[in-house]
This record gives sequence, structure tokens and C-alpha cells, in this order.
Amino acid sequence: MRAMFTPLPLFIGLRYTRSKRRNHFIDFISISSMLGVMLGVAALIIVLSVMNGFHKEVRERILGMASHAVILGADGKIADWRAGLQIAKDHPEVIGQAPFVEMKGMLINGDHVSGAEVRGILPEEEPKVSDVGAHMDEGSLEDLSDRSYNIILGKELAASLGVVVGDKVTLVAPEVMMTPTGSMPRMKRFTVSGIFRVDMGKYDSGVALVHMSDAARLLRLDDGVSGIRLKLKDMYKAPEVSVELARAQDGGFRVSDWTMQHRNFFSALRTEKRMMGLILFLIVAVAAFNIVSTLVMVVTDKRSDIAILRTLGMSPRQIMHIFVIQGATLGFAGTLIGVIIGVILALNLEAFIEGLEGLFGFKILDPAVYYISSMPSDLHWDDVWMIALSAFALTLLATLYPARRAAATQPAEALRYE
Repeated sequence: MRAMFTPLPLFIGLRYTRSKRRNHFIDFISISSMLGVMLGVAALIIVLSVMNGFHKEVRERILGMASHAVILGADGKIADWRAGLQIAKDHPEVIGQAPFVEMKGMLINGDHVSGAEVRGILPEEEPKVSDVGAHMDEGSLEDLSDRSYNIILGKELAASLGVVVGDKVTLVAPEVMMTPTGSMPRMKRFTVSGIFRVDMGKYDSGVALVHMSDAARLLRLDDGVSGIRLKLKDMYKAPEVSVELARAQDGGFRVSDWTMQHRNFFSALRTEKRMMGLILFLIVAVAAFNIVSTLVMVVTDKRSDIAILRTLGMSPRQIMHIFVIQGATLGFAGTLIGVIIGVILALNLEAFIEGLEGLFGFKILDPAVYYISSMPSDLHWDDVWMIALSAFALTLLATLYPARRAAATQPAEALRYE
């Protein structure tokens, strides 16, 4: 490799790159090859940044309602939940904790019936582990109090039930009570005191919030709870922290975390990102094939020059290095320009999209459909380096066949008809 960078092959390779040729079609193919690499690299950086932005947006919205980790009772109930709360507080990675009662229930309003996940919370503790209080369209968490039997519904859930703030709904709990006429499900009338919207269908259409004591009373948990929700300093440490908390318990507890609760969903997002990156990388591969075509044509065009260089004493290895340098220069230029364009657009995508919307007078992302009004972009520099190195390596690989073909040129055969 050291010989590739000696002055003569390097000088000739760079000269061939910028020299004018008799065959202008070669110049056209060279420029199109470089533009292909540039567009492929820029597209990869922009698309992966947008996907990272969407994934981050979805993750934040899910974890705004879910939690980083959860301590649960082995039998669905934690009687002495304050002890578990104290153990969680003592862990250095835990920055928030809140007890909760959870059940699957049925909400009824006249002819409207909808299943929901009913979560009993403590209004003063819930902001420590979730952001639902910041997404209230009407009412507030403080409207939930012991024995008030108030309920807060997701926006889509309230719409499906046909209720607004102040209306009554009947909650049918899974707990059964015995009556003179037989067993009956426990039912309780609740007053709608608030509506939240987090722009995630799973929560907006399927979650209702009540006071923890009201929910415990319906499930006959007495002073017990279903579990304790936790917020961590670093959510990516949730699996390790969960294991540590599980070992710290005296038994009768199990610990889960967000990577387990939403494993399939986030795995699907990662697979989608990998496949999208692979598909877009084909643009770079096509450009690399164009570099092969370019160099093959250059080698054919320069056969007499190669023969003269060989007669002047250049070795086949040095001839090969000349054309590797020429192809690598095209690939490096395309990759570098593509990285610059891709990074600039990824960092300023929101302003760029707003400019396009203002220029053409339409909305690319309609908030009524997508719940967001701007294109999210989250540039990861490790993605940029991976794309740049992979693209340059592919273009460098594409130079090998034409360069070996040039090195195999026989001087006498090439100069026979000159």
C-alpha cells in the first residue's frame, strides 16, 4: 500500500481524474458516478436521521405513559408496598417512584361500551414517573381524590364513549361480588373530571385514570397495590437496574422494564431502520458500479499511455495504483460532499421542510393525521461515520477490477496499432 502513495502514481492518478478526455462520455459517467455516491450518502444520512427522530418521538411518548421499570407482586398484589418503595428510593439510579393499582375494566355510557386499562394513581406522586399531567386537554390530575370517584379518560376513549367532562360513566371491574341473586361484577359510577391526549392510540383510546384508593377499593386490595412504577436516570440501564432491584427484594416481587414490556415494538423499529438503510445503500452500490464502468472506459482510452509508462519503467503494481487512486478520488469526493449535504439537511430539516411548505403551499405532515406538525430529525454521528466509511470502502472495492485490468496491459500489444 505504501507504493500507492509514492509521488508518481499519485500525481498521474490525480491528473487523470481532472484531465479532459477525447471521449466526453467518460467525463459524463465520472460526474454521474460521483453524484450517485453523493446522493446515496446524503439520502442515507437524512432518512436514518428522520427514522431516529420518529423512533425517539415514539419512545418518549410511550415512556411518558409507561415507566422505565416496574416492581410487581408475584400474585398480582403488593401488601407491604412501602418497603418496596423504600428499596427503590435507596437505589442510586432511581429518580422517581410511585405506587399504582391496575386492572382491566369495562366503561359504559348508555349504549356505548369500551374496554380500558384502568390505572389507579396518586396524583401527587404520578408526575415523578410519567408525563400524563403535562398532556391534559381538560381538567388536571389533582381532580382525582380519595372517594371522589372521578375518572380521567384518554381523548379517543372519551370520544368512543360519547362523554365530556362532567358526564357519568359506569366502570365494571373484574372483581365479583355475591348477591342474593348470585354473583355479580362490581360496578361503580364515576364522573369524568378530565381528558388527556398523548398522541399514542394505545393510550388515548385504552387508558383511564382514577385515584389509587378508589381502584384498590373496587379490587378489594385493602391497603395493597398492584405495583410500583420507577423512573431512572438512564432508561437504557433499565434491564440491569431491574435485576438489581429484584435481587434486593425479600421475595414475592418480580421486576419488569420497558425493554421487556415493549420488546416486539422496539425490535420492529430497529429492523425497519436496518432494512431501510440496506435498501438506500443500494443507491451507493449503483454509483459504485458506475465507477467500475468509468475506469474500464478510462483504461481503454489510456491504453497507449499505459504502454508508454510501462516502457519507461513503471511496474504493473504502480499502474494499478494509478487507477485505484483515480477511482478512490471520485468515491472520496462523492462521499465527502454527500456527508456535508446530509449532515446540514439533517440538522436543519425542520426549517427546510417549513421552507418547502411555504414555497409550495401545502403541509407535508398534517397534524390532524400524524399528530405532529414538524419532521423529527435526530442525527447520530455513529450512523454518519458508518455510512461514510461503508460508502468509501465500496467505491474503493469497485476500483480493483479496472485497476488490475490496466496493470495487465501488455506494452507491445497496446502500441501495435499506434
